[in-house]
Amino acid sequence: MDALERYIFDLSEPEEALLAELDRETHLRTVAPRMISGAVQGRLLEMLVRMARPKHLLEIGTFTGYSALSMAAGLDEDAVLHTIEVEDELEEFSQSFFDRSRHGHKISLHIGSALEIAPTLGCTFDFVFIDGDKREYPAYYRMLMGDDGGKRLVHSGSILVADNILWSGKVVQPIAHNDRHTQALVEFNRMVRDDERVENVIVPLRDGLNLIRVK
Repeated sequence: MDALERYIFDLSEPEEALLAELDRETHLRTVAPRMISGAVQGRLLEMLVRMARPKHLLEIGTFTGYSALSMAAGLDEDAVLHTIEVEDELEEFSQSFFDRSRHGHKISLHIGSALEIAPTLGCTFDFVFIDGDKREYPAYYRMLMGDDGGKRLVHSGSILVADNILWSGKVVQPIAHNDRHTQALVEFNRMVRDDERVENVIVPLRDGLNLIRVK
């Protein structure tokens, strides 16, 4: 953590103890701990959720559960967060932290493909956090907006937040023909920009967030 990052961390609201433990355990027990949202992004997600006051929230990509717990902290008691993770080996780890959290009862964890599970949940979502397989970002967007022939899963006023949208700067560099992750992220960003049904802004926090509001 450089000096400016430390300043931001130190002058933001302190990280909850359980989240700090989850961060440490994620770095000790996973092969790609950088995928965790972390304290500052987690606080931002909590604040966005607290301001939006969604009743039904969808997260695509749980990883070890840091972002889910952050968003759950901002939810009203009668709200629910459906979070979907494709890697079943992470289920026990993340669920153990959900079970220990005072906000864990708001979280419903699903294991499998978000493209298959989300349409079956019977919800129209007020808030969506997209942090799954980068190659599937365009497909997630089409699913949410009902462009794949299915039921539209968001409504006017819904907030979508897509993570890792700058992909370590690769989105502005020459893209290799086999780099499907960067290709999909560039396609997603252009889809959002060109979609008259939404308004958006890209925020360069960490690896980039695309904040999207359905008109």
